[in-house]
Amino acid sequence: MNYLITIIGPTAIGKTSLSIALARHFGCDILSCDSRQFFKEMCIGTAVPNEEELKSATHHFIQNKSIFESYSVGDFEQEAIAKLDDLFTQNNIQIMVGGSGLYVDAVLKGFDDFPDIDESFRAQINADFEEFGIDYLQQKLKEFDPLYFQKLTTENPQTLQNPQRMKRFVEVCLGTGKPYSSFIGQKKNSRHFTPIVIGLEAERDIMYDRINQRVDLMVSEGLLAEAKKLYPNKHLNALQTVGYRELFDYFDGKTTLEFAIEEIKKNTRRFAKRQLTWFKRTENAMWFDYKTAPKEIINHLQFIIHNS
Repeated sequence: MNYLITIIGPTAIGKTSLSIALARHFGCDILSCDSRQFFKEMCIGTAVPNEEELKSATHHFIQNKSIFESYSVGDFEQEAIAKLDDLFTQNNIQIMVGGSGLYVDAVLKGFDDFPDIDESFRAQINADFEEFGIDYLQQKLKEFDPLYFQKLTTENPQTLQNPQRMKRFVEVCLGTGKPYSSFIGQKKNSRHFTPIVIGLEAERDIMYDRINQRVDLMVSEGLLAEAKKLYPNKHLNALQTVGYRELFDYFDGKTTLEFAIEEIKKNTRRFAKRQLTWFKRTENAMWFDYKTAPKEIINHLQFIIHNS
């Protein structure tokens, strides 16, 4: 039997160090499912594992794409499953780690099967979004799929502010003439592994303090210069990311540097809160305090594996 040990939790909680400890113990690789760490042009602002950490265990899906490439969560799902199928021939235990809930779910559960949509619909929706903004997409989804719109409003309101997700919802509705929600839950995805999910958490004030410290460290390590280099490409989807957007506003003369840094901290704290909300819905996840010794977590894992 194959096991995929998946480590989830908010940003700056210690997922990377735990994943390396587990990978070293089980002699396996690590798959990153942090959608911000895929891009090789982004390093400091995405908290990519440092050189020593990368040498401590074999990592996959770290800085393997360019910000100029189109790369979707569906693309990641296919590549990650193919990589796991290969890795499981060498070791029946593998590690996955990351804070991108949608990408974690893509690997653990898969996606619903949506029909191909003519490119003309995407072009029209992009043009409409540029002219009318996110409110237009929200209104269209409410018109085409009122039940799904209400579900998002109640359970996941931040998604309604995500341009990429909203464009996709409306694109499917327009391109098929059917509600987006009508395609959800129609396809059963099979996986050749048993998931074991480990969550790391901390008291909110501790979590927020760790985030603030990480942002200060990023700034001291050269985040400003990294963002300045990326600034000419600020329109790209990959750069619509906390830690860069705020500095782009500073470069545009909209804010002071001090304000931009405080905004990075505030928006990262909000992001961490959303991460926890998402991950707390994960079925059968075992949650540990962030200070729990890796050996204790390893003991739990070995018990589960040996008794399954």
